[in-house]
Amino acid sequence: MERRIGIIGGSGLYDIPGLTDAAWQAVETPWGTPSDEILTGRIGGVAVAFLPRHGRGHVHSPTSIPYRANIDALKRLGVTDLVSISACGSFRDEMAPGDFVVVDQFIDRTFAREKSFFGTGCVAHVGFAHPTCATLSAACADAAQAAGITVHRGGTYLAMEGPQFSTLAESRMYRAWGCDVIGMTNMPEAKLAREAEICYASIAMVTDYDCWHPDHAAVDVAQVIATLTGNADKARALVAGLPERLGPTHDACPQGCDHALTHALMTAPAKRDPALLAKLDAIAGRVLD
Repeated sequence: MERRIGIIGGSGLYDIPGLTDAAWQAVETPWGTPSDEILTGRIGGVAVAFLPRHGRGHVHSPTSIPYRANIDALKRLGVTDLVSISACGSFRDEMAPGDFVVVDQFIDRTFAREKSFFGTGCVAHVGFAHPTCATLSAACADAAQAAGITVHRGGTYLAMEGPQFSTLAESRMYRAWGCDVIGMTNMPEAKLAREAEICYASIAMVTDYDCWHPDHAAVDVAQVIATLTGNADKARALVAGLPERLGPTHDACPQGCDHALTHALMTAPAKRDPALLAKLDAIAGRVLD
């Protein structure tokens, strides 16, 4: 099938070098209104769709982001490969502010968010042992390296609820758990992308050392924004380099991301809720037809 690369990121990333036929597009979903309109266009002949995660002007907190609507909208636009770009704190000296980490594992500590498209009336359980797509993640790491970015291949992302930053005790505990970075937005985003059978990669841009580091003060917004500004050009360069590496055609995912629902549905067909099935038309239409 034709590849369409989706990007979920922050302010400034939609000013992507080489983006042609750019247009903002509103997408309606049965899960509500997405964070914003979606910027569609092409880079090197490959279709691209960009969604500002917090909305232009940063109107959504990490908790209030309409995660289900965002993923559903991108699925309706035909996105096959989704790259999440987000700010994070680091638990490792070697993962310094300004570095990028290609995340391959998560620990989900969020508690106030809807985390699935499925539920009463249509129960499904998708595999999530390897929550990111290895093929897409490798392409992102290669594109980052080619852009001159210091990139770490692999890392565990601790997803916290927020919007407050960690206490010192929490920061020390997460570090002791073996986490590498911490952020507020990759969950339930990654889980929903798997349910939607979209290949997903997470690029964590390090802005600070959280508050565990003895040589650094507690995290503050000014520090984060200053580093984010410097990271924006790097992120745009990474995105601009992806189409050439991925190509215009999306082949079957070796990891099976694009067939995650094949054996996931548990509810007997006669017991499925028609109202919920109607909402699942884009997400699960392949296995519900």
